[in-house]
Order: sequence, then C-alpha cells, then structure tokens
Amino acid sequence: MEHNNCMPTPGCAFSLALACVLASAPFAFSQSGAAPAPQTAPQAAIPRPPRPAPPTRDPHSPGYVRARQLPDGAVPRPNKNGNFILGPTHAPAPELAGPDRPFDGRVVEFMLSSKESTYYPGIARNPDSRGTPDPANPAHLTGVETHPAPYARKVAVYVPKGYVAGSEAPFIVGADGPDRMLFAALDALIAEHKLPPIVAISIQNGGGDAQGSERGLEYDTMSGKYAEFVEHEVLPAVESYAKIKLTHDPDGRAATGNSSGGSCALAMAWYHPEWYHRVLTYSGTYVNQQWPWNPETPHGAWGFHEQLIPRSERKPIRIWLEVGDRDLLNPNAMHDDMHDWVLANERMAAVLAKKHYSYQFVFAQNAGHVERSVREQTLPEALEYVWRGYKPK
Repeated sequence: MEHNNCMPTPGCAFSLALACVLASAPFAFSQSGAAPAPQTAPQAAIPRPPRPAPPTRDPHSPGYVRARQLPDGAVPRPNKNGNFILGPTHAPAPELAGPDRPFDGRVVEFMLSSKESTYYPGIARNPDSRGTPDPANPAHLTGVETHPAPYARKVAVYVPKGYVAGSEAPFIVGADGPDRMLFAALDALIAEHKLPPIVAISIQNGGGDAQGSERGLEYDTMSGKYAEFVEHEVLPAVESYAKIKLTHDPDGRAATGNSSGGSCALAMAWYHPEWYHRVLTYSGTYVNQQWPWNPETPHGAWGFHEQLIPRSERKPIRIWLEVGDRDLLNPNAMHDDMHDWVLANERMAAVLAKKHYSYQFVFAQNAGHVERSVREQTLPEALEYVWRGYKPK
C-alpha cells in the first residue's frame, strides 16, 4: 500500500547503491586501453534519519468527534449513522475469513495506455526535483518539476454471477487496483443476498506518489477531472471488454479508495454528483497535498472540511470513512498544520454531521495507515452501509 509521503525520493536507494559500486572500484580504464589511473573514492552518501513513527492518537482527544466505543472485535451495524471506535483486535469479517474461496462471479482484466488518453498523457517528477514551501505561504509547495512519462495501467472488472446480460448494472469504482479484497467482499455479500449484483471496477494508478507524480495528479487534484477520465475513457472500455452495461443512475454508482485514492473518491462524487452518490474511504488523504497549487482550492483536500462542505448545500452523497489511531502525521517538509490524517478525518466527521449527511465514521484503535486487518474486519459492513437504500430503477 502506498503511503502519501510528500515528495518521496525513490532515487535515493539507487544513488546509494551506485556510490557503493564506485567506491569498490579503485581504478578506471580509458577507452584507449591506457594504464589505469588511480581514482578517489566518492564521499559516501549521508543516509537520511528515519522518519519518526506517528504517535498513537486518543479518540477522546479535545476537538475530536464524540464517538461510541464498540466492544473489541465488533463493527457498527450497517443501518447506523454516526461515529464509532473499534477495539484493538481486528479479525477478518466472516466474508473474508479463511482461505480464498473461488469467486462466483468472473474477473476481466485489460490494459489502458497513456497514448490513448486525452485526460492523462502521463508525467513523472524529475529525479533531482525537490519541492520547497513558499516562504510567504507554507501551504504552497514550489519547485516541483516534471517530465512526460508514458504509462500502461491495468483495469480489473468484477462481474457478479447474478448479472443479467443486456441489463444496466450498478457499480463501484476503486482506485489503486486491482483490489481482490473488494471483489471477494462483494462476491460473498451478493451470494448471501446482502447486496444486489454489483460490478466492481478497480483501476490502477498512473504511477508514482504525491506531488509531481501521475498518481498525485490524478488523486490529489481538487477537480472533477478524474471522474471525467473514468466516465469518458474507462467506463466505455469496461463495457467493451467485459461485455456488460453500466447504469447511468448516480444512486447506483459508488466510488472508493484508500489514502489519496479516498480523497479522489470523494472528489468524484463532490464535483460530479450527477454521476456518483456513494463513497467509501480508508485513511482518506483529506489534507493539503494538491499539486499543482490552485488558488481556488489553496489548501487541497483539507478544503473539503475547511470550506467546501461547511459552505455548500448538502449534496446527495452517502459516505463511509475510516482512520487509524496511528495514521500519518505531517510526513513532509511543509509544516502547514494541514497534514494530520487523523485530525483531517475527525474534522470530516464533524462537518458531515453538522450538514446532516448520511455517514458512518470509524476510528480504528491499534491501526496505522490503511491497515489491512482493519479493511478485512470492516469492508463487508462498509459496503453494506454505503449501498443501503439502493433500489435499482
């Protein structure tokens, strides 16, 4: 699982390895075959100190939402709104426990190339690019440079056994795919008749992470562009490859994601509520990680709970969201007080309650960023909650 670390440096490991190779070679040979000349070993790279582990946050901290403590191992009921605290034990839900069972449905996979995209032709951050906070505005990261970088992304489509050929199916779109856990949870819930037959579309990101990356551009941008990319480039390909039809009813469409994929899922519904009414997020990156900087949304996804939701009319969005007590805290150089994942999700719960949204917020104890055991424990219930009230038209 990718963490949303501001300006990661994947080239550091390569540079250090290269320095070691050069240091172990005392001579260099000229192209003419002349005698070797002594070489001075390069100065060893200074390793960066390890990032401090995020502190464990108390769900009853001042400023956090009031939440109901559940018995250890329990999850909320899918018909309940509000705020809940999970105990420290995270056993898999019955639908996800035990060895993987064969799917009743089928999974279709195909590739999409950046050459075929008018929305995302592909970028990557320059290896030597280092973003720095603007001295006049610490919320504004400057100096991020990129170059074109083609990609090929996998799209995996789960088609439930109960799908009727020619009918329009409800569906859920997921980021950072393929997501077998999502497919398994849906498959089991459909078999148990807890959900109607729902298609799942799991889309791989375009590469990299955070500012200057294709993934960051797709997921952290505060706009409807990613939803438009899905609508006009991904969904037609899904219908073609999987031989299915997808509903145009926004009440039959959901978006889900983890970390930056979570804030992306909300952005899909927020900017295009005519397309999506249901959202499910784990460790949502509702923080200031947008790039390029946009003066209309200067604080990135932090703006969801800071301005957008409080100052807007309630939209027809039903949302389930989770955060761990050891989730991320300021893993970057900006220090703008807008990079605490726990506080961001707590603030989300507060503004959703104030605006009378249908939502369920889970604070997971003994859990880090997008904790796999928490997903295994809660995903079936979360899906039931998100799809509650859906009636196919």
